[in-house]
Amino acid sequence: MTSISRTPVPADAQAPQKAKVRNAALDRTRTFLTLAVLLHHAVIPYTYFGHTDPKSWIGFDIIVLATDSFFMAMFFFLSGLFVWPGLARKGPLDYLRDRLIRLGLPFVIGAFTIIPLAYYAIELRQHPDVGFADFWWETITEGPWPSGPIWFLWVLLAFDVIASLLYNLSPTFLDPINRLSLRGHDHPAQFFAVMLAVTAVLYIPGRVHFGTFTWFEFGPFSVQHGRVLLYATYFFFGAGIGARYLDRGLLASDGQLGKRSLAWTIPALVPYCLMWVLIYIKREILGNPTPLPHWYEAIYGLFFAAFSVAIMFTILAYFLRFKQSGWSSLDPLQPAAFGMFLVHYPIVLWLVYWMFDFDVPAIAKGLTAFVLTVFLSWGATEALRRIPGAGHVL
Repeated sequence: MTSISRTPVPADAQAPQKAKVRNAALDRTRTFLTLAVLLHHAVIPYTYFGHTDPKSWIGFDIIVLATDSFFMAMFFFLSGLFVWPGLARKGPLDYLRDRLIRLGLPFVIGAFTIIPLAYYAIELRQHPDVGFADFWWETITEGPWPSGPIWFLWVLLAFDVIASLLYNLSPTFLDPINRLSLRGHDHPAQFFAVMLAVTAVLYIPGRVHFGTFTWFEFGPFSVQHGRVLLYATYFFFGAGIGARYLDRGLLASDGQLGKRSLAWTIPALVPYCLMWVLIYIKREILGNPTPLPHWYEAIYGLFFAAFSVAIMFTILAYFLRFKQSGWSSLDPLQPAAFGMFLVHYPIVLWLVYWMFDFDVPAIAKGLTAFVLTVFLSWGATEALRRIPGAGHVL
């Protein structure tokens, strides 16, 4: 493995005057995850899980079970990669000020505009005579005030605050994870095993105690009880990898993770199939009891954690393998990916409820909603980025 005896200061901290070089593999991974979010929200109404549209298709159930098991956790992982270099370059206070603009401002604006507009589509299906102004006022004064997918922003900002405090206490706090990442250059399975063990230990007890569907909710601030520590685990593992030598550790372009990308498909497929076995047991043998037995939640939680980590490794390995492959169809979307994540939810909900009464197969509805959501949210983001000052956020 490459020697690690060089200075531990991150490259971008040594030369802050230079523009940061973008990492094509990570950019494409982030864009891919954004599309996965849009796909998830476009097709979930047409699944057993969704219960929104009378039509459904089992293929969408397969997709939704997979995406729900990893994509938000992986977003936290990717976000964590650049926390420590940002803290080293800017200092905790300046770093948090930038994150308030980047995360806090979109959360506040979204909570007061995007989210009420999204859920108004549902309200109109139930109460066609309600005006938007009345619905908006009742939402923010009486509630419920759901946050939709933008809950990710305030939780990520909270993790950034915790990371800043830890960095202030000790810049070397995450060195054990970083050393593990450096060993992961040649032995990614070691990193996988440690991350899976930590994820399982921190996730399973919360799932057993809180169950699957309970949320902490305070105004627009919400997060799934049982997954808070799962998200924190991914965030700080990402922060540990990115603390130093990002290009020489687990995610190095010449590392074994990218060279053996196909090897991660089996560790991902096995727990995914076992989750379906447990779903069958829950529905057909246990009769969908509420609450589920603790033994069931614990076993499902183990398979969930295993699939979540393994599919993340699979996706990272794929994009690392093709990092130098030139142009990708994901590249044009990359500058707009964050904005698409922010603005897509009202678009997809209005499309879903617009097609509610159409007598067409569920697969046609779901794919139509996905394709239109991609292009409409992309166009809306490009329009918003032309507003002075908005480009810095979006």
